[in-house]
Amino acid sequence: MILISGANRGIGLEMARQYSNRGDEVIGVCRVASDGLRALGQRVIEGIDVTSEADLQTLSRSLRGVTIDRLINNAGILSREGLDDLDVDRVLRQFEVNAMGPLRLTAALRGMLGKGSKVFIITSRMGSIDDNTSGGYYGYRMSKAAVNIAGKSFSVDLKSRGVGVFMLHPGYVATDMTNNHGVPAQQAVAGLIERMDTLELEQTGSFWHQEGYELPW
Repeated sequence: MILISGANRGIGLEMARQYSNRGDEVIGVCRVASDGLRALGQRVIEGIDVTSEADLQTLSRSLRGVTIDRLINNAGILSREGLDDLDVDRVLRQFEVNAMGPLRLTAALRGMLGKGSKVFIITSRMGSIDDNTSGGYYGYRMSKAAVNIAGKSFSVDLKSRGVGVFMLHPGYVATDMTNNHGVPAQQAVAGLIERMDTLELEQTGSFWHQEGYELPW
């Protein structure tokens, strides 16, 4: 079973579509389901905000007895703050969704992960300190750096249970978030799924570009 948060559009929807097309069983989790997600014929659980403890408790109850083979933390938001237009509320909102969301979701569903399960966090190289040469994007960069360290801690805490945890960068992908600039979502998601298929427990806690190379922290 593959569970994808933020599955109603963009990268999440394309992942649900590609997994469905190859015959995998998918649960698409989102706040409001899209027609595209419903059309896949997979299980959809809507009304779930990853920043809400109550919603995540509802989700956990609805999945009682399910074993999750791949938990994909995909839900995320982006806004563009620089020093001249710094908006602390927007920065905090990105922390809530991009960093706290995966922390809350993974913690809520950890009992459904078994030996051989994998947890993925769709993060960004914009959260890499070594890779930051252009500045700006304070909320997005900070929230992605935060979720990277959360993923690293997950990898330590879950390894003894045989659960691998991996951070994945999809590239600059043409979605609503990027105003449809970048590589096609189909191409980026194909790369993400290839990484998901090939990464093993011995590599837990690592940070990868969907094109197949490891990224610096």
